[in-house]
Amino acid sequence: MALENGIAQLVKDFIDAGRPSSRDQNIDDRRKGYIASTVLAGKKEARVQIETRVIDDLTFQIYSPLNATETLPGALYYHGGCFVSGGFETHDNQLRQLAFYGNCRIVAVQYRLAPEHTFPAAHDDAERAATLVWQNAEVFGVNKNRITLCGDSAGGHLALVTALRIKANGLWNPAQLILIYPMLDATASFDSYILNGQDYVITRDTLLSGYEMYLADTDRQHPEASPLWRNDFNGLPPVHIITAEYDPLCDEGEMLYQHLAEQEVRCTAQRWQGVIHGFFQLGGISQSARDVMRDIAWRISSARR
Repeated sequence: MALENGIAQLVKDFIDAGRPSSRDQNIDDRRKGYIASTVLAGKKEARVQIETRVIDDLTFQIYSPLNATETLPGALYYHGGCFVSGGFETHDNQLRQLAFYGNCRIVAVQYRLAPEHTFPAAHDDAERAATLVWQNAEVFGVNKNRITLCGDSAGGHLALVTALRIKANGLWNPAQLILIYPMLDATASFDSYILNGQDYVITRDTLLSGYEMYLADTDRQHPEASPLWRNDFNGLPPVHIITAEYDPLCDEGEMLYQHLAEQEVRCTAQRWQGVIHGFFQLGGISQSARDVMRDIAWRISSARR
């Protein structure tokens, strides 16, 4: 399918600019560039309230519908950014919209980033955040039996590995996982890395340079570096996977669906056509971004365990 019009223009501008490489940027410029891209997210949703909490040295932002005082279904959201960038500022509009459209509470956490903090820092923060949200569900205003783990790109990776860690320790289980074009295979072994790896803004180079910084001293085949290849998925809660047609990660997201099904995990997957990696954050120029936002919000609000 052809690229959506707004995304097609974004891709054209990227190609016309000479396909600038993230490797040529220092980390501060890379992070500033991600923040600058939020102009593509569309009009900011104002019908929410936001609270910041610090618990056990982790900083959370809690997004709630206006005047919502009761306990609500909730999601712990892990932001994307290839393990090296991203945070509350890059995902603010999406988190606002999820809370509003889902009539739910979205709890976002800032985990440690590379290159300052390498593996397993982000993984450890992600697991600790999930445990804290579950243990303090009343403080966060979420129903502890209706907690979704959700994330995009590197955040989708963290949501999956966190769920596997939680399953292994046996204390509790999230209601579901929602993985938005997750990073799953640090070996970059699929064809979509080649087919979609150069032209579509978030390139093979961008993704692999993030892995290189975060996994600086870690084998790319480590089960928490490339969780796609694990054989211990059985017992996970239901999983929904979102992939994008022109994404270097498209193939591995769809392979995860196959592996989950083979290991008897209840799962669904949807490939969104005509869009690229990162489209979830392009609501200002993409109808698919606006549609997937409402779909994810509905899934969070409908979570049951």
